[in-house]
Amino acid sequence: MRRTNARKVNPSLAENEDMDPVKLQFRSTRPGFRSPNSRHSNPRSKFCLYTSFTAVIVLFCYILFAGNKNHGSKRYGVVIDGGSTGTRIHVFKYEVRNGNLVLDFSEKGLVSMRVNPGLSAYAQNPEMAGAAMAELMDFAKRTVPREHWAETKVRLMATAGMRLLKNEDQERILNACRGMLRNSGFMFRDDWASIISGSDEGLYAWVVANYALGTLGAEPAQTTGIIELGGASAQVTFVSNEAMPAEFSRKVKFGNFTYYLYSHSLLNFGQNVAFELLKDSLISEGQDSVTESFNKGKPIDPCTPRGYSSNKEALKLSPSSLTEKNKYLSTLLPNGNFSECRSASLKLLQKDQDKCSYQTCYIGSTFMPKLQGKFLATENFFHTSKFFGLGQRALLSDLVVAGQQFCGEDWSKLTQKYNFLDEEDLLRYCFSSAYIVALLHDSLGISLNDQRIGYANEVHNVPLDWALGAFILESAADLEAKHSDWRMGTIIGGKYSPWQILFGIFLVLIFASWFVSKWRKPQVKTIYDLEKGKYIVTRIGRYS
Repeated sequence: MRRTNARKVNPSLAENEDMDPVKLQFRSTRPGFRSPNSRHSNPRSKFCLYTSFTAVIVLFCYILFAGNKNHGSKRYGVVIDGGSTGTRIHVFKYEVRNGNLVLDFSEKGLVSMRVNPGLSAYAQNPEMAGAAMAELMDFAKRTVPREHWAETKVRLMATAGMRLLKNEDQERILNACRGMLRNSGFMFRDDWASIISGSDEGLYAWVVANYALGTLGAEPAQTTGIIELGGASAQVTFVSNEAMPAEFSRKVKFGNFTYYLYSHSLLNFGQNVAFELLKDSLISEGQDSVTESFNKGKPIDPCTPRGYSSNKEALKLSPSSLTEKNKYLSTLLPNGNFSECRSASLKLLQKDQDKCSYQTCYIGSTFMPKLQGKFLATENFFHTSKFFGLGQRALLSDLVVAGQQFCGEDWSKLTQKYNFLDEEDLLRYCFSSAYIVALLHDSLGISLNDQRIGYANEVHNVPLDWALGAFILESAADLEAKHSDWRMGTIIGGKYSPWQILFGIFLVLIFASWFVSKWRKPQVKTIYDLEKGKYIVTRIGRYS
């Protein structure tokens, strides 16, 4: 039976139903849609790539900055001071922290040992110099742990005594020392054994003084000059902005600054040699001397306290020393007078000044610019100041008063007052007080009330020893040479192997190549083209 209410199909609806599948094709992309190139944009791949690069960079930084086992570890250095009367070995313990040399000034961090006589005494038997060196190196082996021997540098620096020998004698002694040092187990090169000049000594003393004061590596105007009064010579070293002859000029680079220094050694102007020369000059003047005693018929020695007699001393002296002393005793009359001793000292200091070929010669015929800045007076300057109970910042006027009182005292009273001192040492303080005033004030022009001068043999527990200054300067130069290409604001301490450097270069090249390839690779996007009815890949702007 035919149903009358059966629904008829509407042709227009049928057409719409046929078009519905087409409509579904160009609807907006569903959340789960993936373009054909979606595999290149996988977040997991990107994460792995970036993580790998980060790990490599971190590893390289660790190797470069923290992987060095020597960084900050204890190290050692050895300097041998070949002096005229003895040879002293200095063993220094130190660290390198952020490119800075940090010395250990504790009792075990700075040790030394001395053997006698000096190297120059072996001119006729150079092999004995090697034996003396072996004794010193045995001390070094007891001080430096065995595992550090091969990396511990040893430098031998001979001074005045060796400078007085003939060239062939110098070389024979040095070669004997070199042979022993090469086989010592420590790090050594033949050119590390040499004879240094008096100018070098002054330079090294300047270095250690400014290291101790914290001004090494600071502005040149902030540095402190050095005036040393040794036994045989005096050294003067300071920063000067005056034009100087090449033989008096030294250039030192430390940190970010270059220092132009005047540095010179005044041979024979040391305290002991000058005292003997002054006595010789008094004797040679004879009856023409202004200090002649007409009553006794002998020239007066104004630098020796009256009443001095060497009868007790003679028992302690060798025949040669006794002969020299008797020469003075038989021709000079001790009669201490500070003013006359000062005048005689100044006359000695000005000897040959008429031969000066420079604009200024404050001492003898030697060029010297005007003193600039602050100064430390060391060695016998310090010992004399300490003897008279003067502070490190004492004025020269204080020394004048102390010297006048001492020189005018009778020798018998002085020996009672200072019975704890050797008489031979006590004898020199009248001369040294007058000589220092004649040197610093009358010759170099330092005012009697000038506060620029300080007297010291150490600063902040740092001994003002030129050997320590030599070690600081040489070590700083080594650090600069090793790390000049690896600066990151400051010098980074450490020691890099060629493999570390090659690894760093390789990493940089890989990173640069990856960056360039990513920068040059065109940026594309996959879209659905309605007109063509298919997906297409199109280029887009890099910064769109």
